Amino acid sequence: MLCAVGDLIEDLVVQLHDDVRRDADTAASIVRRRGGSAANVAYFAAKLTGRSRFVGNVGADALGDSLVARLQLAGVQVCGERAGRTGSIVVMTGRDGERTMLTDRGDALALSGFDAAWLDDVSVLHIPLYSFAGEPIASSSRVALQTATARGIVTSVDLSSVTVLEQLGTRTVHAMLESLRPTVVFCTAAEAAAAALSPDNTHGVSIVVVKDGAQPVTTFGPQYPTTTHGIVAAEHVVDGTGAGDAFAAGMLTEVTTTGTFNPSDIARGVAAGARLAREVVGRAGATLEGS
Repeated sequence: MLCAVGDLIEDLVVQLHDDVRRDADTAASIVRRRGGSAANVAYFAAKLTGRSRFVGNVGADALGDSLVARLQLAGVQVCGERAGRTGSIVVMTGRDGERTMLTDRGDALALSGFDAAWLDDVSVLHIPLYSFAGEPIASSSRVALQTATARGIVTSVDLSSVTVLEQLGTRTVHAMLESLRPTVVFCTAAEAAAAALSPDNTHGVSIVVVKDGAQPVTTFGPQYPTTTHGIVAAEHVVDGTGAGDAFAAGMLTEVTTTGTFNPSDIARGVAAGARLAREVVGRAGATLEGS
């Protein structure tokens, strides 16, 4: 079972029908979705395998109640804490599918500890870099990764955002990776450049997976040859929200079925991740429901 640690928040997805007109009306379609990178990965994993686990601090409010109920309905076990206010993100998507995000994480950073029991029956632990961007969740996430590694659980980190990488600083990110040594790191080409990850230096990471939109995916690691994986591009893009999370869930659930990583597993995992991401971008928000 996959476990993800981080945010469960609301996405307010705004699909613009025209360019934004300042001080005037702009036609748009607006939907509310369950969001948060970690919650998205847990959701997609549950849709693929029937169950998963999410750990985080969710606001003790009606919005938090609603988001928890939606995750549970999808087969996700929700663990962690309930305190403070649930956050929201306004995701504005232009006609070309490109996104602008206005982020209010509420009290998602307030996860104050990690119970080792939350890793029971877990085969892979996934944590977005967002979960290292503030305290106390950063300390809780470190404990989670250290505990998972000690148990022999596959661990995964998504670099999440160039903005977060810039806020943390390259040295801090390198020190974190070299200390925690995750099995897999997911990143975009821009994030890999910002974090200075390359085949010559993965900073302790076993496998780096570099995505580049509709372009081929590149994988490399100390024990794995640099490999380019062609992918099938989506024919119709509505919204890119959650595509990276879907890719991570698709790849991780595929490759951890055998409990090992080898070149054939990686190729199969990339294909599974790209297939799920392709399905998600045809919908508004990080979901497999609706159209």
